Amino acid sequence: MNKNVAVIGAGYWGKNLVRNFYELDALAAICDKDERKLNELKEKYPDVPLHLNHSSLFNDPDIHAVAIATPAASHYSLTKEALLAGKDVFVEKPISLHYEEGAELVDLASSKNISWNTILL
Repeated sequence: MNKNVAVIGAGYWGKNLVRNFYELDALAAICDKDERKLNELKEKYPDVPLHLNHSSLFNDPDIHAVAIATPAASHYSLTKEALLAGKDVFVEKPISLHYEEGAELVDLASSKNISWNTILL
């Protein structure tokens, strides 16, 4: 499998996504604003590039998809940015805090023929 998935958010759920994508040999990068979280993960995954800023991931043509596991208030803006950059997106629930924003993201993904998903557990 190609290593082309980046995980944005290295907190409680993000660590699980990192582990799973790493075990699938798909993990291309880990991103979090908290350098301490990244340093903890660096010990477990020394060969995975770490990023403090998500923008570099959205501009990287080798990153085909992002998994977003950040606080819910940032889901809408990060998902929209990723979709506009042409990335496939997996976002933890909720997709947004407002129905209208969620509907906008679904329409945006559909119009660009981009895959998206959110956990509905």
